[in-house]
Amino acid sequence: MVPSPPINKPHVCLSTTLIMSSMVLMDAYLVEQNQGSRKLGICIMVSVGDICFLVVLRYVAVWVGAEVRTAKRGYAMILWFLYVFVLEIKVYFIYQNYKADRKSLDLMARKALTLLLSICIPALYVLLVATEHMEYVRTFKKKEDLRNRLFWVIVDMLDVLDIQANLWEPQKKGLPIWAEGLMFFYCYILLLVLPCVSLCEISMQGIGIVPHRMMLYPMLSMLTINITTIFIRGSNMVFFRDIRVSGIFMGKNVLAIVLKVCMFVQYRKHLHHAPAGSGAAEPQHTTTSQPQPVIQLLKPQNQTPCPEGLDQENT
Repeated sequence: MVPSPPINKPHVCLSTTLIMSSMVLMDAYLVEQNQGSRKLGICIMVSVGDICFLVVLRYVAVWVGAEVRTAKRGYAMILWFLYVFVLEIKVYFIYQNYKADRKSLDLMARKALTLLLSICIPALYVLLVATEHMEYVRTFKKKEDLRNRLFWVIVDMLDVLDIQANLWEPQKKGLPIWAEGLMFFYCYILLLVLPCVSLCEISMQGIGIVPHRMMLYPMLSMLTINITTIFIRGSNMVFFRDIRVSGIFMGKNVLAIVLKVCMFVQYRKHLHHAPAGSGAAEPQHTTTSQPQPVIQLLKPQNQTPCPEGLDQENT
């Protein structure tokens, strides 16, 4: 049997601390939004939920810590899906409480919620990818190329969270109920699925990872984030007169579309030219380089002694 890889205990502790601290802070928001006897009931409910979640996390985090030095990220995808699924349910109830109590304009608390999500969610993704533990990626250029790809994933997460945060941050005129629900759950699905796609690409590449071949996430994110969020922000600005639309992220998405299209075109050109150049040259190199040591070893054995040497031996 193949021995199981050792568990990276610091990674397990760090990921567990990050996950549980963000969950506890979400619980604090839920408890503070309720008053009287209802506050006690919410406190008991979220405490029981956190205990059950911690029991499941105890096993999944250990499995993630065992695979962090390998090329697999299967358990990392499970942990990500579990974390975002539970966290966004709590965020939904916090958002509904803020929506029901529009008179409460606690701007700092709402901004703090946005800041908390924009730190915890990308930070967990960076921990799950764990590029610093990829010892099989030996070249510095390849590791930096991989980090650049992951940076785009983080920026896309912040883009999605910016759209979602517009739902609970103070606004003069609210969006229609159907538009708010559609925006929230669309962002919910993106946060669940797209980082898992990125982790799946890393896992499928394996030990011989080649970052420039990871084209599934860039194409999906271009369609579901870069193009779609431009239409979402543009619709909110034109039809609903939403002044909180981020022009910076709209510009970022336009640049991202241009860069990803250029990246895809270069990748297609590389596919057309790579088989003709590399496939024919490498076999010749291997066939000509291997027999040389054998010939050098056999040469002294096949040489016949010269006549001068024979005369010296006879004398």
